Amino acid sequence: MTPVEYDERLSVPLRWWVQGTMLVASLWLAMIVALPAPAAWAIAAIAMLGLALALLTYGAARVTVDGGFLRAGRARIAGFHLGTSSALDPEAARRVSGAEADARAYLLLRPYLKRAVQVEITDPADPAPYWLISTRHPHELARALTKLTESTATG
Repeated sequence: MTPVEYDERLSVPLRWWVQGTMLVASLWLAMIVALPAPAAWAIAAIAMLGLALALLTYGAARVTVDGGFLRAGRARIAGFHLGTSSALDPEAARRVSGAEADARAYLLLRPYLKRAVQVEITDPADPAPYWLISTRHPHELARALTKLTESTATG
C-alpha cells in the first residue's frame, strides 16, 4: 500500500463560524423580545444546529493524493490520466476560474481559499480538459501530483 502523498480538508475559516454565531445571536435577540423565552431559545438552537451542519458539510471536502489516485471532493481520477499540474497564485486562480475558465472543467473551489492548482486531464474519454482545485498549499499539492504522474507513467 502506498503512503498518502497529500491530504487536505477544505474546512471553512474561523471567521465564518464567528459571523454565523453572531447572526444566530441576532436572531435570538429579535426572537427574545417577540416570543416567550423557551420559543426564542428553541429557534436559536435550531438555527445554530443548522449553521453548524451547513459549515461542517461545506468544509468537509477533501483533496487527497493517495494510492495512485487524485480525489477532489466527490471526484476521483487515476494518476495515469493526469498531465501537468500548476500551482496558481491568487491572481492566476481568479483568472482561470473566471474570465479564462473552460465550462467543461471540473472545479472544486472555495471562496475563502484564494490559491489553487490546475491539473491537466489527458484521458481522451474525459470531457474535462482540467481540474481546478482550491488549496491552502498549492505547491505541495502540485508536487504530490507531479510525483503521482511520474510514478504512474513509469509503473
